[in-house]
Amino acid sequence: MSDAGAATPQIAWDDFARVDIRVGTVTRAEPYPEARVPAIKLWVDFGELGEKRSSAQITRHYDPAELIGRQVLAVVNFPARQIGKVRSEVLVLGLPDAAGEVVLIGPDRPIPDGGRLY
Repeated sequence: MSDAGAATPQIAWDDFARVDIRVGTVTRAEPYPEARVPAIKLWVDFGELGEKRSSAQITRHYDPAELIGRQVLAVVNFPARQIGKVRSEVLVLGLPDAAGEVVLIGPDRPIPDGGRLY
């Protein structure tokens, strides 16, 4: 599932600037086994933006309890989506491992919640 050789269309700086990616700290995480694909419900504190909810298909590498306190990156300006019984307000970001399973991305040092990626 590698796109290393695939050409991607170029975008303008303004296109990138419209995507609001922020850092937040997971404050709560619960299993979401009733989802079509097993997932974890997340509550993430984005500082001045407040706490937002998300559903993430990350059960292969993560247990809900170990996610508490972890900082993650998320797109915070997509419209909310209803995913089963969960209203997902942000898109938590990750990268695929060799098997295509999601590995979360976040800062390698503590960052104030709500910090914007640039």
